[in-house]
Amino acid sequence: MSSQKTSTPSLLDTVFGYMPAQVIHVAARLGIADYLAGGAMTSAELAALTETHAPSMHRLLRSLACLGVVAEIEPDRFALEPAGAPLQTETPDSIRALVMLFCSDAAWRSWGELEYSVRTGQPAWERVTGMTPFEYFAQHPDQAAMFTAAMADHTRAVAPTILAGYDFSRFGALVDVGGGDGTLIAAILNASPTMRGVLFDLPAGVEAAARTLEVAGVTDRCRVVTGDFFASVPEGADAYLLKSVIHDWDDERAVAILRSCRRAMPTTGTVLVIEPVLPWRAEPPEITSTVMSDINMLVSTGGRERTEDQFRVLFAAASLELTKIIGVGADYSVIEGLPV
Repeated sequence: MSSQKTSTPSLLDTVFGYMPAQVIHVAARLGIADYLAGGAMTSAELAALTETHAPSMHRLLRSLACLGVVAEIEPDRFALEPAGAPLQTETPDSIRALVMLFCSDAAWRSWGELEYSVRTGQPAWERVTGMTPFEYFAQHPDQAAMFTAAMADHTRAVAPTILAGYDFSRFGALVDVGGGDGTLIAAILNASPTMRGVLFDLPAGVEAAARTLEVAGVTDRCRVVTGDFFASVPEGADAYLLKSVIHDWDDERAVAILRSCRRAMPTTGTVLVIEPVLPWRAEPPEITSTVMSDINMLVSTGGRERTEDQFRVLFAAASLELTKIIGVGADYSVIEGLPV
């Protein structure tokens, strides 16, 4: 009886979790953190700037205050709190694009169809939009830009722990396969001054890469190449890096990507997959984010997060041997594979 009473509020908090998620999402869409970065404002002032209904803006701000995003420092005067600072657009730790991506209309409606994915094993995203996520982004450039920005924001946040946990400097040349705007390879090249890199992705994925590489000061050491990693990847590098790529795909297509890397690399080459590794059993709260990511892959792409044994099977099917798994932070590991 007592344990039931203890667990019920926690379950209800989780069930009602969509409410604060949408409060933060709307704040991100309206750019409230950007406006408040210059100083405290009233709800009427923010309503005028965002072209919203002033009394309803006040109610939104009050909700944000309860979530610690803003503080009501005087009656109807709100200031940005440190916890809300990452909702700003131009900050090193910005999560605004991530919030807008994961609470976007397509993502939101797809999660509403989770039962469909559980019953069928098929991604709800295709049921909701009529196309795969990658087809969807190809037809919606604004959403594609948001996706690229979100991935860059997340990579920027985890890059320091990846670099602290793994020594990339032993490689003379590295290809970042599916590397988006180049955030990660730029960080790796800055940490490895003698390395040369290749950023490889679809044309839409690398649209923002030139600026990323220029700002990082590594343009002279990094080529940008476009193509389809199911068909081929640039040849001859010492290492092939795939961060948050394999988990987007089912086993057959994941093996196809790894095989492309295997064909391109010399016999001394290395594949580096950077993804979470699921333990054989769920042990909350340590792996909750990885397990939720696994469900998100089910809903959105039909991919999955994987255990060590599942990675070993993928690597073996691609004529690679999984030789090492190195944890780099709470959620990621570098999974090494060598040709066999």
